[in-house]
This record gives sequence, C-alpha cells and structure tokens, in this order.
Amino acid sequence: MPKIIACVPNFSEGVELELVEEIVAAIKAVPVIDLHSDPDHNRSVVTMVGEPDQVRQAAFELTERAMQLLDVNNHAGAHPFIGVVDVIPFVPIKGCKMKDAVELAHKLGEELWKKLSLPVFFYGQAAKIKERKELPYVRQGGYAALKREIGQPHRKPDVGRGLHPTAGAVAVGARNYLIAFNVNLKSNDLDVANSIAQNIRESSGGLPGVRAIGIDLASRGLTQVSINIVDHEKTSLKKAFDEVHKWAKEYKVKVIESEIVGLIPASAAFEGMKEYLKLRSLNKNMILDTYL
Repeated sequence: MPKIIACVPNFSEGVELELVEEIVAAIKAVPVIDLHSDPDHNRSVVTMVGEPDQVRQAAFELTERAMQLLDVNNHAGAHPFIGVVDVIPFVPIKGCKMKDAVELAHKLGEELWKKLSLPVFFYGQAAKIKERKELPYVRQGGYAALKREIGQPHRKPDVGRGLHPTAGAVAVGARNYLIAFNVNLKSNDLDVANSIAQNIRESSGGLPGVRAIGIDLASRGLTQVSINIVDHEKTSLKKAFDEVHKWAKEYKVKVIESEIVGLIPASAAFEGMKEYLKLRSLNKNMILDTYL
C-alpha cells in the first residue's frame, strides 16, 4: 500500500493574488488540491496530498519561492504569523503513521535551514520541546515578539539560529486532521469576537479540542471568530457553530455566515451542513477522502 500524506502550508500573503499564484505555481512535485486566500487575514492556505517525499519537496518548493517574493517586515494582517511561510504541517492520511509525518517534518526542517538559511521551530507531534507541541506557544506574540525575544533561550529555534532577515522563521509540524472553521459576525466590535473566542476555546474552559481567536474583517466591516478544531470527534463542526451562535445571541450580534478553510475528512461532514452552518460554499471537492 502506498503511503499518502497531506501537507497544508500557510504563507503570509492573501491580498496580492498574482503573488499568491506565482508562489503556488512553484509547486511541481504534487498537485495542489485546494487554495484559500483571505485579504483580511493576509494569508493563503494550500492543501497538497501525495507520497511523503514528493509532498516534502512540494513544501520546499513553495517555501523557496515565498522567500524570494515576500518580506516579513512588510507584512500586515489580522492573523498571527512568524514568517513569510508561517506554518507547514504534515498529516498522515493513508498507509502511514504519525511517526512518518514526524520524520518528514524533521527532514524538511533540516533542509530549510541547510539550503535556505530559514530557522525552524518544530511543533505538534514533531515538537522536540514539550511546550512547543502547541502551535500558539510557538507563535505567541507573533513575529514582533519573536524578533524581540529571539535571543532568549526559550525562543531559540530547533534548527538554525536567529531569524532570516526577510523571511523570519517557520513552524514545521506533524498533526492529525485539523478543521479551520471561521464564523462571521454582523458587527465591527472586535471585543465581542474576542470574547466569544475566549468563551469557546479549550484553554479557557470551553470546548475540547478547540482553539479560537477574534479577527477584524476590516474590508467587510465585520468581525470573525476564527476556529481551529483539532479533534472533530470531541467537538464537531455543528457543536462549534452552535456554541458561537449561543454566545452571539448573548451579545446581541448576528451570525451571518461561516466558511471552511481547506479540506475536511468525510467523518466531519453531515447532511444539510451547508444550510445549518450558513456556509458560504460547500462542494464535494472539500472532502479530503475524495482524493484518496
């Protein structure tokens, strides 16, 4: 049985779509099966699936081109980031185990430093320091804080040293399925979105396996509760949406729509989900299992 792995790089450009297309076009090793760009996040999310070494090569190709075209010092966006390529997670899909994804993450990390002089932090199951298992710990305070603190022992990269002058650093990891799910509110009050995010995230006593932050969608006059569901068996999309909706009613704001960023496993989907979740779009191509 062939080994199949997914990789979901996030890079720090979502406004200049010609730049986004040029970066994604650098990927030759495997086909890109999904691309999502957001101007307010100023971020793009790429989904690739294939054999491990080919996927690793594709992640390297994307990173190299992003480093040639982007400058982290000029980046501004609502989503936290630490580099022009912010995060590269590997997800075991078929015929492989988590240890395979970890080995792939470590191999790519070494390659990024050796060939591109890009410092690397390992996170998730690939973490070499216990606290770095959680991505928010690695990305705490974003690039500005990392730049100030890079000389401190607890902020030292796992591979390399310092920061790349124009590319910053990158977090490379191994993890299980993660569902990126955004719920948009008819309100420009970021405090409300932040409060709802705090109420629902696990770290504040909310839903298990849920991370969430508030995001200002300035271009649309809206705010957003941006959610990562790291264990959809513990907290389903429906449950996460219901919880946001409950708190939105409490704060007297309206939920107007939601969106799924990237792909989801078939086990996370349910009949009538487009209408129930007020999804902006949904099609069969968003189900990861379709590509296996």
